[in-house]
Amino acid sequence: MFQKVLIANRGEIAVRIIRALREMGIKSVAVYSEIDKDSLHVQLADEAICIGPSDLSESYLNMERIISATIAGGAEAIHPGFGFLSENAKFVEMCERCNIKVIGPSSVVISNMGNKSEARNTMVKAGVPVIPGTDHIITDVEEGKKFADEAGYPVIIKATLGGGGKGMRIAWSADEFNEKFETAQMESQNAFGDNGMYIEKYIQNPRHIEFQIIADKYGNVVHLGERDCTIQRNHQKMIEESPSMAISEELREEMGSTAIRAAKAAGYENAGTIEFLLDKDNHYYFMEMNTRIQVEHPVTEMVTGIDLIKEQILIADGQELSVTQSDISINGHAIECRINAEDPQKGFRPCPGKIDYLHIPGGNDIRVDTAIYEGYHIPPNYDSMILKLIVHDKNRFAAIHKMQSALGELVINGVNTNIDFLFSIFSDSTFKNGEITTDYIENFMKKRSDI
Repeated sequence: MFQKVLIANRGEIAVRIIRALREMGIKSVAVYSEIDKDSLHVQLADEAICIGPSDLSESYLNMERIISATIAGGAEAIHPGFGFLSENAKFVEMCERCNIKVIGPSSVVISNMGNKSEARNTMVKAGVPVIPGTDHIITDVEEGKKFADEAGYPVIIKATLGGGGKGMRIAWSADEFNEKFETAQMESQNAFGDNGMYIEKYIQNPRHIEFQIIADKYGNVVHLGERDCTIQRNHQKMIEESPSMAISEELREEMGSTAIRAAKAAGYENAGTIEFLLDKDNHYYFMEMNTRIQVEHPVTEMVTGIDLIKEQILIADGQELSVTQSDISINGHAIECRINAEDPQKGFRPCPGKIDYLHIPGGNDIRVDTAIYEGYHIPPNYDSMILKLIVHDKNRFAAIHKMQSALGELVINGVNTNIDFLFSIFSDSTFKNGEITTDYIENFMKKRSDI
C-alpha cells in the first residue's frame, strides 16, 4: 500500500481525499498557491508545499512544480481530484516517466478518451450509440461549417480537450456558426492550450444521465448505477441525483451494460464516468467519458455505500475491485446541491469575499463536503463552488424534503450564494414532478421573472 500520496488539487476535493487517506493510514501531502496558504486542505494535510503564486499556470497547472513537490515530499503517488490536471495526458505521462503513480487511468487512455473524436470512434467500434458528429479534430472554421451544414442545425461545438462547459457553444443556424466556432475555439485555446474542436448534432432538451464505473487492471469492471445531472446552468451541473426517476430498471440494466462495454473498449482502469444524453423517447447516446472522479460522486456513495476515493486508491495500488456487479444495489435516493459563491440574478456571476458567518446543517444522512470555514476568504482566482450539500432518504420525495430542510438551515454570510435559488427550485412543481430537461434552469428563470 502507498505510504504517502500528494493531492494535486485544492478546495473541497482536496479535503475529501485527505480524509480518505487518513482513514486508510496513508500520509498526505498538500500543494497550494500563495493565495491558498490559509486553506483548509493545507491545514489538514500531514505536509504542505507551496508551488507558486495564485496564477493557475504558476501553481495548480504547473506540471513540473507539482512533480517536483511530489519528489521533494517523498510521495509515491498523486491524486489529481477533478479539474486542473486530472485529465491531462501529458501530465500523467510525465509522472509515468518519473515512476510516480497517478491515481487514475493511464496517459494513453486519458488521451484517447479526452479526445472527443477518438472517444467517439472507440465507442462506435464497441457498438455504443453515439450522436452524429465529426470523426476528426476540426481547427478550420470553414471545414466545421461544411459539416454543420450537412448535418443540419442546431449543432454543438465543443473543445476537443474541454470540460466544465468551457469551449462550448451551440450554433442554431448557419448565420451564427462562424462566430460561435471562433468564440469556442478562442476559449479552448485560453483554457486548455488547444484549439482543436469537435462538432456534433445538438440533441434538444435531453436529460443528462451518467453512469459511474470502476475498473481494475485485471479486467474487472462494474457500474454503480446512474446519476441524473440534468439541472445545469451555463453547461455546468447544479443539482445531481441518484437514481434517476427517468430510468426504468430495464433501461438501467441496458445502459449500465453499455457503460461497462464502453469502459472495456477504452481499456479503462480506475474510477470513471460514461456520460449519456437521453432523449424524450428514451433513446440514449454516448456523450463523453470523464477519466477522473466526478464532483457529484457523493450521491453514488450515498446510495451504494461504496467509498469511491478509497476504491480509486486501492485500484491504483494494484488491488482487485472490492465488489462484483452482484454486490451493487441502489438503496434509497440521494441528491446533491452545488453551493456556489455567485449571484444567480446577475448571470451567476462569481462573488468572492470573506465568510463572516457559517452554519452547516446536520442530521441523519446529511453530508457536507467543503473546505470553507468562518473567516475564510474565498479567492477570486478559482471556481466559485464552495460547498456540496448531499442528502439521502428512502425515496425521491423524502430526499427533496430533506434537502429543503438542509438548505433552510445552511447559512453563509458575507458573500452572495445560490442557496435561496436552489431552495426555490426544490419548491417548484416541475422539478418535484421530475419533468426536467437540460433547459430547466433557463425556463425556471423566465418563470421567476414573470411572477
